[in-house]
Amino acid sequence: MRAEGPPTDEIPTWTGPDGVDRETAQAVIDLAMRAGVAMLSTGAAAADVTATVLLLTRAYGLDAVHVDVSYTSVTVSYHRGPHADPMTAMRVLKFRTQDFTRLERLRDLIISLANDPRPVEEARVEFESVVSSPHPYRRWVVTTAGGVLAAGAAGLLGAGPFIVILSFFTALLVRRVQNWLSNAGITSFFSQTIGAAIPTVVATLVVFAQSKGLRFFGDVSPSLIVAAGIVLLLSGMSVVGTAEDAIEGYYVTAAARAFEVVVLSVGIAVGISLVLSFGQRFGLPIAITSRTRLTDDIVVQLVCAAAIAVAFAVGSYCRGRVVVAAAVAGVMGWSIVALGERLEFGAITSAGLAAAVVGFASRLLARRVGVSALSVTTAAIVPLLPGRLAYQGISKIVTRPDETGVSSGLSTLAQAFGTGLALAAGVAMGTYFAGLLVASRRGVALRPPAAATRREQPRDRNSTSAILSDSGELPVVGQRPSGPRDTPDTHATGGSRS
Repeated sequence: MRAEGPPTDEIPTWTGPDGVDRETAQAVIDLAMRAGVAMLSTGAAAADVTATVLLLTRAYGLDAVHVDVSYTSVTVSYHRGPHADPMTAMRVLKFRTQDFTRLERLRDLIISLANDPRPVEEARVEFESVVSSPHPYRRWVVTTAGGVLAAGAAGLLGAGPFIVILSFFTALLVRRVQNWLSNAGITSFFSQTIGAAIPTVVATLVVFAQSKGLRFFGDVSPSLIVAAGIVLLLSGMSVVGTAEDAIEGYYVTAAARAFEVVVLSVGIAVGISLVLSFGQRFGLPIAITSRTRLTDDIVVQLVCAAAIAVAFAVGSYCRGRVVVAAAVAGVMGWSIVALGERLEFGAITSAGLAAAVVGFASRLLARRVGVSALSVTTAAIVPLLPGRLAYQGISKIVTRPDETGVSSGLSTLAQAFGTGLALAAGVAMGTYFAGLLVASRRGVALRPPAAATRREQPRDRNSTSAILSDSGELPVVGQRPSGPRDTPDTHATGGSRS
């Protein structure tokens, strides 16, 4: 009747010093914390940041390390025993960007240091070399990639040649203006508001020119300029990282990421609403096109989807191999969405299914092909972002402020929000289950979520088994092979809940 052990897993406790002197411990903590902050600021999930810090500290002999990751800071604490003060350091993120090439280089360095720990000073020099290395593309290449992304989004939505070209140049203007605003210290909310207002103004000018009798070549649907601009602005949001953090148990970080997405989305809505309101007041409403994305040639759709994924990958500083993988994944994701909608699965279900397949395949092939699953999946879902639905909802609320327009607009915005959630959840779940499959094949017990605890066993410092991570290359964190226990107590694990 009575259980032999405690009702839950044993709580890890500190047993004795690691034998690392204070100066070395301080240097290791500083290096690990810098690496964690660099990874978090370049787009890594909180779980991978925690794994990175623990991997570095354990490679240099520090066992009793705890890590706390939030959306704006990283805290590392080294518990040195009951009769010594803990060693705790914290760094705050000064900026946040999507730089997948630098993120991959950081992972390569972490793996190298884990397998062959060098002197800390030498490791710090290597780290500084990685974080200060130049981008693989010049600024004008990244700006042009933004234009290609918007043009591809317009073509994907059925725009004619004139609107595609105009969307391209409008996106170039948006990128330049947002870069200037960022350098001027303008917050992201106002930057998104102004960025959303620019394509709406361009679309309004097209409507004004049409009202004056000016004719353009090809099919002209000004609303698609706004929809393409929304896709451009939505592409920089960390929806994938939000879902990954939530699934891994980092709820505070996930909530912060999600709230940032909401705030930036509200900024887009405000910018569009202001211009639409002025256009409505002066008799220049932008009509919503009735064309749907699946009524055009499927070949054109796939080409546009590949162009969007490639443009986003280049804009996020991905390497050439990742760019090619993103193009393939983008085509695969769009094909699944097209098939799902033709089978009447519904837009949200089709988007979630496509994202799950892309996440699953990218995670399985990440190590074999030598690419980052995070960069590939993030680029692949950009063509699926609900830019047209978002514009439709905002336009209905602004142009028809009566009860019918507001209810219809909110319903459309809810559908767009549901599509975004389906994309994020699909990618995260596909990546997660692919990681389970990889670990099962290798016979590796995965680390528990951040909120969980488990019994610890004596550690093998030479273990290089795979961990559930973005790249699949990071050695095990917190996993120790079973064996005889030297003492009834155990060392503290390095994970913590954010």
